[in-house]
Amino acid sequence: MSQSKKAGFTLIEVLIVVVILAVLAATVIPQFTDSTTDAKKSSVLFNLHTLRSQIQLYRAHHDGDVPGSDLNELTIATKADGTAGGPFGPYLSKIPVNNFTNSSTIKVVTADPVSADFNDTDGWLYNATTGEIWINYEDLGKE
Repeated sequence: MSQSKKAGFTLIEVLIVVVILAVLAATVIPQFTDSTTDAKKSSVLFNLHTLRSQIQLYRAHHDGDVPGSDLNELTIATKADGTAGGPFGPYLSKIPVNNFTNSSTIKVVTADPVSADFNDTDGWLYNATTGEIWINYEDLGKE
């Protein structure tokens, strides 16, 4: 009488497959994490460029004056003196979001930002005297 051998994988074969999958996962997963950060960085830099260009356009229309501390003037039509209801603007439909803080709020600073100015709450750092604006994210804040 002959015994039939059962078909299947040995423990060694299964372990080899698990090790191969672990090595593949270890090389692929960090690339996905980096791509998320790269996408956030690209988006926030685009939003920064948009804000800066619209602030400059506002200045050109308003005799060198800059928008107020909340940048509200960029989202409404204004007169040459900056009050609502004129022929200029709106320059933006809304203040864009900073993808690193998930906020579009403005924090007013009086000089170039330093480490103490950065927080996880506000979206942008804005100097209402000079019209300069920065990303509220320390790694990109000097962009």
